[in-house]
Amino acid sequence: MTAADLSFIKHEADNLFRRKRLAGFGLPAVLLLYLAYVFVAFDLQSLAQRANLDNAVTLVSDSWSHKVHVTRDNRTGQIDYSVEGERKGRYTEGQRPDWVTGDEITTIDLGDGYVVRYLPENSTEIEIPGFQLIQVQAEGRKLTSNLPETLPNWISASDRRIGITTPEGRITLTGARTEVFNYFPGWELFWFTLDSPYYGQSLGTILFGERLDPARSNIVGAFSDWWNNAMWRHKDVAWAIGETILMAFLGTMGAAIVALPLSFLAAKRFSPIMLLRASTRRLFDFVRGVDALIWTVVLARAFGPGPLTGALAILITDTGTFGKIFSEALENVDQKQIDGVASTGAKPLQRYRFGVIPQVVPVLLAQILYFLESNTRSATIIGTITGGGIGLMLTQAIQTQKDWEEVAYYIVLIICMVMFMDWLSGKLRTKLIGRKE
Repeated sequence: MTAADLSFIKHEADNLFRRKRLAGFGLPAVLLLYLAYVFVAFDLQSLAQRANLDNAVTLVSDSWSHKVHVTRDNRTGQIDYSVEGERKGRYTEGQRPDWVTGDEITTIDLGDGYVVRYLPENSTEIEIPGFQLIQVQAEGRKLTSNLPETLPNWISASDRRIGITTPEGRITLTGARTEVFNYFPGWELFWFTLDSPYYGQSLGTILFGERLDPARSNIVGAFSDWWNNAMWRHKDVAWAIGETILMAFLGTMGAAIVALPLSFLAAKRFSPIMLLRASTRRLFDFVRGVDALIWTVVLARAFGPGPLTGALAILITDTGTFGKIFSEALENVDQKQIDGVASTGAKPLQRYRFGVIPQVVPVLLAQILYFLESNTRSATIIGTITGGGIGLMLTQAIQTQKDWEEVAYYIVLIICMVMFMDWLSGKLRTKLIGRKE
């Protein structure tokens, strides 16, 4: 080896180490620059400043608790008591919570010294430990109060609206009405509404006690009242979950049926005509290149909302995906099995049926079952656009921004539905394909 060769090797080694150093320092520097750009472009500083942790705490607490509303109409003087402020959860005439007392002066004891009094002539007194007695008078649309100019952060006040948030509940005052929200843990009226004879009854009383409704047995009546619960809508929820699973099933299975014959046209091994093969592949690229949500919007304009529209959107998108997967599986089949079938005198269709399909069935079934599970989640989102399934009910509950425990309930049901479909697809995969040891 000459001196020139040694010099060349040393030069190449130096270049290699230089590139390594540049890669070692350059890539982290580029990453840091990109993160700095993201911080500025997305205005993360302003986003952090706008974040309201109090709203987040309220949202979380609303998801696992319920609130009882005590509402006074300042125009009529009528006081209503209801769970979540709904007519379906309103206490019947003559009934009210035991922490509300008095007639001319209605006293609402929220606990720990927090007391609200509805006084005559639309006047309200609020006792808060460690703070002055708050007095508010509603006069038409305006409010007058004795609140100081400097207010703590848990009080917001104007001449039209006063909001007070305490550890024991919230008070909202406007010219039209005065409302107190008292929080309690649990999902109230989940089983029975206030007008049901089974409300407040123990399980033992329902199963073994005397008949509570003369017209029905306890078990039949309790199931009927739970199933037709007007607040939690268990019957509608069950129907919506069935629609969601049906959308996923129809879309997935329909896509597999359409994609299987087309995949033979896209496989080079079975489609010698290049133009036909390329056209089929581009068709697969087109239908799977457009997201299912976009197909949902397009189809909803064409056919109107409904579960069938969601199923068609899943079918179109998955046809492209299945077509690509199936055609690649067909490219890798064993020719010997096809030749063995052909040696028996089988016709081309029979060769495909007995020489090709048995080889690709495990791949096909595995992909179909996986996409069935995945499309169950997708059908939930698609349902928010097409107006069907549990996705629609979830969207409606979120838009009201009132009953967040219903939002939590629907989310729990969606998670359980996905877990069930995962378990079911695993069972079917084991049954149809077998499990590798």
